[in-house]
Amino acid sequence: MTDTILKEREGAVTVLRLNDPATMNALTPDMAQTLRALLASEVEQGARAIVLAGGERGFSTGANLKAAMPENAESFDVGATLEEDYNPLMLAIRDLPVPLISAVRGAAAGVGASIALACDVIVAGRSAYFLEAFARIGLVPDGGATWLLTRAVGRVRAMEMMLLAEKIPATQAHEWGLITRVTEDDAVEDTALQLARKLSQGPSRSYGLIRKAAWSAADAGFEATLKTERQLQKEAGETPDFAEGLAAFREKRQAKFHD
Repeated sequence: MTDTILKEREGAVTVLRLNDPATMNALTPDMAQTLRALLASEVEQGARAIVLAGGERGFSTGANLKAAMPENAESFDVGATLEEDYNPLMLAIRDLPVPLISAVRGAAAGVGASIALACDVIVAGRSAYFLEAFARIGLVPDGGATWLLTRAVGRVRAMEMMLLAEKIPATQAHEWGLITRVTEDDAVEDTALQLARKLSQGPSRSYGLIRKAAWSAADAGFEATLKTERQLQKEAGETPDFAEGLAAFREKRQAKFHD
């Protein structure tokens, strides 16, 4: 594991922290690959909820272009690293079977914003902001940003973010429905951890199927979504989580979910 991504474990909750203060956590291909591997390994080792965090000044300022670009950039395929490094990471986030929470302080820009916004719950500090600055350097948003933004805030607001390349403060992002919660800056990670602890005690199999259904619904029509829900409901009904939940309901007690 690279020291630019730190891992902390508290019971069934894992915190993965981007840790390159000198660049405000600008991402490299190695970091993307490491983060993808850590997400998978933590689930294999029993994590039931995962928090993605950064530093005080920034969650991530996006891809580290200085590290990625060769001296002669004219023949350089800027999209190759997306195919090889960042797109696999975004798909791993989509397919994760446990809840994923982002704790955003400071800047969340470029592909860093995509990672933060692809999480299930997004907690941001009041001084945090989201930035799609690709147009400033003649590129297009990546990391699934065009998909994530248009579905979260609609085409018109997404176009404003991508074309004007202006900072969207956390309070505005919350008003637009782009993020889940806004807290004081020093309460961001505590809030994210509290939510993660709560989720780690819930029905993990159900959560995994909910994630699958939600991501599928974003791409499907209503009738297809009904069919997907029917199939996933069958799977959920066959799990120990449902058996425990039903027993708790009948016995009028709090359900105790566990593997």
